Amino acid sequence: MAQTKITPVVEDYLRTICALEEEIQPVIAARVADEAGVSPSTMVETLRRLERQGYIKVERRKEISLTAEGRKLAEGILRRHFLIERFLTDLLGLDWVKAHQEAHRLEHAISQEVEERLAKLLNNPTTCPHGNPIPGEARPRPQKGIPLNQASAGKEVELEYITEGGERDTRLLGFLQDHKLVPGAKVQVMDVAPSLGIMNLKVGDDEFAIGIEAAKKIRVH
Repeated sequence: MAQTKITPVVEDYLRTICALEEEIQPVIAARVADEAGVSPSTMVETLRRLERQGYIKVERRKEISLTAEGRKLAEGILRRHFLIERFLTDLLGLDWVKAHQEAHRLEHAISQEVEERLAKLLNNPTTCPHGNPIPGEARPRPQKGIPLNQASAGKEVELEYITEGGERDTRLLGFLQDHKLVPGAKVQVMDVAPSLGIMNLKVGDDEFAIGIEAAKKIRVH
């Protein structure tokens, strides 16, 4: 049975698992530990506790999935994070990196009343600044996006969104904003060099290289 008191640490773990579900299948303890920056032994104990509280299920093959209650909590913290990012970028003019860092600090503190008023102030946005649907507001995203690294040389694609994994990488986030790799941007794939681990892109008049591993965190269509 889930406890009444939900700590910020629990919310962070549940959000991490939720985000990893989008990027990798299956989600396993080692990957969650890596994202959370804790040791495998600490992660095992944490997962046992989360399972006892009714937030996750750990299958025989050590695959981790959220329960209905766990997903509700994870989406709740994601919603607050995304709304705060919108407020900080749209109304206060902060850049992506600062907005993401500040949102991470504030997301655990705001009440439901503040969350509702914030959504109303922002005219109920459906996505965060990076294109991710805001839980509770957005329509289900059509399954049309592919990772940027799968786009062929010579193709033009449109950037759809940056995954939560991409958002957590502040250096990547700053790089994407600097090169105007934002939702809706038209991106020309100039060249792909798997042996070098890079692909060359062009947005407007700006031509630059991006690592293939980083490109996996960007969805295009």
